[in-house]
Amino acid sequence: MKKIALIIASALMALTAGAQNLGRVNFQELLYLMPEMDGVREKIDAAQKEASETYQSMVDEFQTKYGQYQQKQSSWTAAIKESKEKELADMQNRIQEFQQTVSQELQEQQSQLMAPLQEKVQGTIKDIAKAKKLTAVFDFAASYYFDEAAVLDITPDCRKALGIAPDKTLEALQQELAAKQKAAQN
Repeated sequence: MKKIALIIASALMALTAGAQNLGRVNFQELLYLMPEMDGVREKIDAAQKEASETYQSMVDEFQTKYGQYQQKQSSWTAAIKESKEKELADMQNRIQEFQQTVSQELQEQQSQLMAPLQEKVQGTIKDIAKAKKLTAVFDFAASYYFDEAAVLDITPDCRKALGIAPDKTLEALQQELAAKQKAAQN
């Protein structure tokens, strides 16, 4: 009986010791608040603005030609009318193709720009986890439950290592970005 109690006590101690070697981190917070992300956002915003301006220019040109078509079509011969209709259809196709292509390219650009930042955050998490002798670190977003007492939150240490200001929050960033977007629309 004493052996069973000793085995159970040893197992509980091992589980408790193992639980203390677990960490958690808010990866999204680290990624979006790191100072380098501001430069990425600026590049993405500039590319989106240029794409939007190009798209709008294409739509404006189409609308102008369509307006001319509507005004003059009654005076055109069948061959001219058919040629203009084909031109309008081609323009519509180019606009649709541009929209699809630019959307894919913007997503690829964002992935390429963010990849080094993601690697930096992952490296920082790994370094801090090793320094704290953690056996595993879980992301807040990928987990449904954490026993607060059993898991060490290394987000503050990672924030410091990445140069994120202590008072900077995701909520404040979202408000700042919304204000910039609203100002850009006016």
